[in-house]
Amino acid sequence: MDETPRARAVCGQEALNLLNCVTDSAFDQDKCLRFLQALRDCVLNKKVKKFSLADQNQQEAGPVGKKL
Repeated sequence: MDETPRARAVCGQEALNLLNCVTDSAFDQDKCLRFLQALRDCVLNKKVKKFSLADQNQQEAGPVGKKL
């Protein structure tokens, strides 16, 4: 079983496909719209409320976890 963070990310592959599409030098709007729709379908089906990046979670958890 693959335990990498990308393998566990809900709708992660769909999000990655969309991000890579919009950064491609040969931008294809129709292709990117298909990826956007696939991501939208995924988040609706899996009831995703919010995305965050792994580094972002660590940075936010640091100060919040400490009490002065």
